[in-house]
Amino acid sequence: MPPSHPRVYLADDEPELLRLVSGYLSAAGLSVEGFPSGDALWEAFSARPADVVVLDIMMPGTPGDEVAARIREVSDVPIVLLTAKDADDDQCAGLALGADDYVTKPFSPRLLTARVQALLRRQAMAAAPRAPAAPLACGNVSFDPASKRCSVAGRPLSLSPTEAQLLAYYLARPGEAVARETLLGEVWGFPEGVGSRAADEANRRLRKKLLAAGANAYNRTVWGFGFTFAPEEEP
Repeated sequence: MPPSHPRVYLADDEPELLRLVSGYLSAAGLSVEGFPSGDALWEAFSARPADVVVLDIMMPGTPGDEVAARIREVSDVPIVLLTAKDADDDQCAGLALGADDYVTKPFSPRLLTARVQALLRRQAMAAAPRAPAAPLACGNVSFDPASKRCSVAGRPLSLSPTEAQLLAYYLARPGEAVARETLLGEVWGFPEGVGSRAADEANRRLRKKLLAAGANAYNRTVWGFGFTFAPEEEP
């Protein structure tokens, strides 16, 4: 049975920010444990995993992005990275480690709380029992909603939970152009108007894996709008 108050682990070396964000998350009904370093959070997570992890990247000891990579090796828990860096390359690097979202400082604690709640809703929806659904396919790419297994030309394809959910979303509407904002709402569960590079990086990772596996259908960018998933065009 899921906990009535989802547990959030938050690590930041700024005591005031830690206090402020913890207050907002607690007021939203979440059980929050704050840590002054990523190493302290990792030690606690190893003993008792959380439902969501929020990590500042620049902290004493092991950087937050390295801690995120450690967590991702053992858990699919949603991870949000915090940083003062706002360059696209920095965001992509963080998301490539397996983080689910990336928030740049300064930020609104209220907005961060909304993003954490959205990730929890998505996690709960993915875990909820549903009636068996028919397998989805486009080209030689397929996804079985019942087993959550992905395959290319009949060969299993290893995807993260986010990548698998994104693929399933595309396979349910092949050839349809989907706005970036729509993906953030439908797949990530973010409120309208919440900007994030999460969709861009997840699409990049998914496309790379599909092409490496020999897929003849894959997701591609619709410039200035979003993304679409369709078979490759005949030469």
